[in-house]
Amino acid sequence: MLKVDGVNKSYKKGGWFVKKWQQILHDISFEWKQGECLGIIGESGSGKSTLGRLLLGIEKPDQGSITFAGKPVAGRHARRGGISAVFQDYTSSINPFYTVEQAMLEPLTLAKEKPELRRSKMEHLLVQVGLDASYFPKYPHELSGGEAQRVCIARAISTEPACMVLDEAISSLDGSVQVQVLDLLKCLRVTHGMGYIFITHDIQAAAYLCDRVMIVKNGRIEELVDVERLSSVQSPYARELLQKIMV
Repeated sequence: MLKVDGVNKSYKKGGWFVKKWQQILHDISFEWKQGECLGIIGESGSGKSTLGRLLLGIEKPDQGSITFAGKPVAGRHARRGGISAVFQDYTSSINPFYTVEQAMLEPLTLAKEKPELRRSKMEHLLVQVGLDASYFPKYPHELSGGEAQRVCIARAISTEPACMVLDEAISSLDGSVQVQVLDLLKCLRVTHGMGYIFITHDIQAAAYLCDRVMIVKNGRIEELVDVERLSSVQSPYARELLQKIMV
């Protein structure tokens, strides 16, 4: 349903008078299947977050194409209602001057949800992520990290997208809260029938949540493998990652 074909991406490196370019992604091609959870794993600087921005249409590839249901993701209409996102920095994901209610209302208004249904839907979503309506009047600074990220998840699923892109969405949370959020994502996947693209440096979290994992190094795909076959990865880099978590 989401198809990435021959994608390359570079950024200008240096100051105003320097014309050097650094290639971040090299000929990336893969497909995300509807309903699956695909993990994109790589260390810092591997290009995985750049790929995430391209998948969301925030940036455009220099070469290649990214389509969702056959339409370029660069077009807002292709993404609306189909793809949503949850980012690592939950503190900047919510407008600091918005209450939880205002933050959650924003995507529902853009999706033209019937006004008389919005309040009850938002209450239901908060309950699904382990919160309740008492959070509506709160501002981001009044929430813990786990609570803020749960609000971001509730907001992301409010338009019932087919695919949610999670870019390091648990990496800034405490260990116990990470597990709670991963369990929440598992439950929401069943409840809403959605799939995820889970971008992370944490191979253990990816193995816990995902069906397949794509291992990225220096902007190239090293390996794409089913989670059940992680122990038999072929590339030296993938084996090195596995060894790090098994020590």
